[in-house]
Amino acid sequence: MIMEKVLKAAEPYLVNKTVKDLVIGLSLIGCQLDSGHVGVSYVMREEIPRGCSNFPFAKEAIGKPALEIARWVISGENSLQRAIASAVLAAASYEQNLPDDNVQGKLFGVDFKAGDTVGMIGLIGPVVKELSAKVKEVIIFDKGAEDPRLSPMEKQPELLPTCDVVIITGTTTINGTIDSLLTMCSRAREIVMVGPSTPMYPQGWQSSRLTVLAGSWWDCEHKDEIFKIISLAGGIRQLQPYMQKKAVAV
Repeated sequence: MIMEKVLKAAEPYLVNKTVKDLVIGLSLIGCQLDSGHVGVSYVMREEIPRGCSNFPFAKEAIGKPALEIARWVISGENSLQRAIASAVLAAASYEQNLPDDNVQGKLFGVDFKAGDTVGMIGLIGPVVKELSAKVKEVIIFDKGAEDPRLSPMEKQPELLPTCDVVIITGTTTINGTIDSLLTMCSRAREIVMVGPSTPMYPQGWQSSRLTVLAGSWWDCEHKDEIFKIISLAGGIRQLQPYMQKKAVAV
């Protein structure tokens, strides 16, 4: 399981840190560690049980060791626990002082070619628009969206092996699909993980087929604004003024 290796790589940046604050909105989760750093991850609403659900573990996470909560990315009983762990991992990743391989004019620092077939796990509208003008075909899968451009989920084993480049959202580390998806991308010369839920620990991914981590860091000086937006059902678009996109080669 690749996330076990990612968690191992993250451990040095989690030890001796605690979860200082946490907010769970309709779309996003925000976490602040006692170091001051902030992490954000997605809420997978379609996987949360309906009804008057009670999630006491969220409040109980505040004040707990960051490593203990980060382990939920593997042991979490539901997607919300795993998403909280994802936000903790994101907040701790600042300690690495990672380089940025973003190059102007090169999306995620990747060379896309005119003849490429690009697979996308998770519909990201602006990325689809940019790629459609550069490559031969974009094949999109997203079980949580309704869009005429989407391919049936059951076609993944057939279509992903035909892709030259694959873009995978970080939420695949929350819903547990990342290992099987990477196995399907047998022909891809580049596999890019994108989005704020991306665990930015290159060392942990080195034994996988992933080639680029394209996640997000956050302006910690605006923690209150970030948490307020999340608490009012805001999404990534509303948080963009406080976002630093980052692409790192594995």
